[in-house]
Amino acid sequence: MSYLGVHRLMTDKHPNLDKQSHEIRLMFAGIAHRYDLLNRILSGWVDTHWRRLTVRLAPPTIQGPVLDVCTGTGDLVLGYQRKYHDRLTIGTDFCREMLHFAHKKALAGSGPKPLFLEADTMVLPMRDNHFALTTVAFGLRNTQDPRQALKEMCRVTRPGGRLAVLEFSMPTWPVLGAVYSWYFQKVLPKVGQTISRSPATAYGYLPQSVKKFPQGEDLCSWIRGAGWESVTHRPFTMGIATLYTANKPSVG
Repeated sequence: MSYLGVHRLMTDKHPNLDKQSHEIRLMFAGIAHRYDLLNRILSGWVDTHWRRLTVRLAPPTIQGPVLDVCTGTGDLVLGYQRKYHDRLTIGTDFCREMLHFAHKKALAGSGPKPLFLEADTMVLPMRDNHFALTTVAFGLRNTQDPRQALKEMCRVTRPGGRLAVLEFSMPTWPVLGAVYSWYFQKVLPKVGQTISRSPATAYGYLPQSVKKFPQGEDLCSWIRGAGWESVTHRPFTMGIATLYTANKPSVG
């Protein structure tokens, strides 16, 4: 599908990005150049495995395009494009610097390319009921209002379509949870700051955002409240990350 075709999915007005998210956007812009390297090092390269699992365990089950919001540098949407190369895939993010690296990564690969659009998940510039699958990886907690973001994702998804949310979580096993919490709060911010050469706030923010964000059944409740049904969650790597899936109710 061409850019003209994509325009048919979009609303007539293009809302401004959420100004209240300005500081978050600037923070990610400052680490965009080292974002992939930091993700690999800080997760022990496990984050690539989590995304592959998401593509395998959360396929689109009806016809239609795939949308990945808060796409960052595009790893998840590129994974879906490689597996479902006959579908249009779109990645959106409100950080232009992240999209710059996503686009470069897509151009370096072979085969069909995803389309990347600058957009805020809070106010997606797409019409209702168009996507067979809407996804987000490690980005839902960074939105100003995650519940509103989940509602927007539901709005643009076709009836019978699916949702996939890959998000960090805290391990429930007490020993691992204590070790991981120490690493997350004491080691990760220092390593992240050293490698990215960014202010300490960027990687100090990460553990705080994960610790305060709901997980398991609590996040499932948020997803149901946004209009989704058949909500499930599946922990990865002893609960360090969790995949949530859901369906948009069919019409009738």
